[in-house]
Amino acid sequence: MASNSLLSKIATNEGHGENLAYFDGWKAYDRNPFHPTQNPEGVIQMGLAENQLSFDVIEEWIKKNPKASICTPEGVAEFKNVANFQDYHGFPDFRKAIANFMSKARGGRVKFDPDRVVMAGGATGANEMVMFCLADPGDAFLVPSPYYPAFYRDLGWRTGVKIVPVDCDSSNNFQVTRAALEAAYEKARNNNINIKGLIITNPSNPLGTTVDRDTLTSLVKFINDKNIHLVCDEIYAGTVFSSPKFTCVADVMQDVKNCNSDLIHIVYSLSKDMGVPGLRIGIVYSYNDAVVNCARKMSSFSLVSSQTQHMLSAMLLDDEFVSNFLETSSKRLARRHRIFTTGLEKVGINCLKGNAGLFCWMDLRKLLKDQTFEAEMVLWRMIINEVKLNVSPGSSFRCVEPGWFRVCFANMDEHTVEVALKRIREFVGVEGNKKSNNAHHQMFVNIPRKNRWQDGLRLSFPATRRYEEVMSPRMMSPHSPMPHSPLLRAS
Repeated sequence: MASNSLLSKIATNEGHGENLAYFDGWKAYDRNPFHPTQNPEGVIQMGLAENQLSFDVIEEWIKKNPKASICTPEGVAEFKNVANFQDYHGFPDFRKAIANFMSKARGGRVKFDPDRVVMAGGATGANEMVMFCLADPGDAFLVPSPYYPAFYRDLGWRTGVKIVPVDCDSSNNFQVTRAALEAAYEKARNNNINIKGLIITNPSNPLGTTVDRDTLTSLVKFINDKNIHLVCDEIYAGTVFSSPKFTCVADVMQDVKNCNSDLIHIVYSLSKDMGVPGLRIGIVYSYNDAVVNCARKMSSFSLVSSQTQHMLSAMLLDDEFVSNFLETSSKRLARRHRIFTTGLEKVGINCLKGNAGLFCWMDLRKLLKDQTFEAEMVLWRMIINEVKLNVSPGSSFRCVEPGWFRVCFANMDEHTVEVALKRIREFVGVEGNKKSNNAHHQMFVNIPRKNRWQDGLRLSFPATRRYEEVMSPRMMSPHSPMPHSPLLRAS
């Protein structure tokens, strides 16, 4: 457009994705959102990874502690102190409270230094801040697949940093191996790609699993041997609801001989563990003094509001509340996960065995007409348009195997969960009968299998481009802030 000539390249490029062709998922939900009484035939939102199961615990604490808010008669006396200018270090009590919560969310097995806590505007801001500190435009980070689709935006839109996927598959439950890391690293080097580090999500989004201690130790040894950075995105650390327990990277650093702690950094947030993404609390915690200092200066662009800091300082320094919240949240997530996965198993649908997160990694490979990503897109469109469930196809997470879907279960009440399960049962029953009778559904098409992602190393770009081959272009929903998955919110 002519008007774009007046704007910068970074402002008008497609790195964020708001002007890319999009998909039907969010638009279908926006047009026709489910409501139990007002719109019971609407689309159910199962693509949003939010933790809404323990709001009552937080609300009860707020009612009992009105002084924690400057917007109450009991707390207004602190209004002037909180509303005045605050520097980018943050309130000392806030950093202490975050360090305290991070430790308790990890079972108290590790301690965190408040002076290393750097605040950012949510995990999105924290991930970008780390990239600005560690890499230059054109540098790349290894990322095991499947991975959070918005990493393209968070890590690279404004920084110019690229992603090199490390392919993982179901043969070992999608665990990353040293061999896979070495292969991706060497191919990148042979293609003159400068690898600055490795990024992992632990617990994993979308898998809903934790990285075991041996694997995590192997990753630390790998980055130590290569002298590259390790960024551990641990924003789901407090959502672990069954064994094995969560192992933080800080747990295993001591296990690695001559470990260079300057290479290790943690990204954290309260968006998932506490279910408060709207408060925009992101954290960078680095063992590298230079990174802490640089990140703190950069945090000037994405501070947490002083009002939020003030309230959370009081809340998260209340050890009784924190212990009660984490225990309650874990029990409720475990129950919801059990209800949902058991409901799926009754109709022959399995999920990867998970122990954390707000979602399941659902295996629908047997419902594909062909084992291709085109067939996955066809099935996904059926689920959106016919079953009216907004779920996330695995290819949006750059899964190397078609037929996997991420489905969120913690952003709705139990009635809605039962409605969703009922729809799935009906759909699977219908499709199962069709397949057993060799019926040919009009929406299924035979498409030659293409192995696009394993024909040599390439930098990974937004998954949007894959979908454009099999879906007609549509503008994305104005409520969809994130370009690379058809079904995910920003955080």
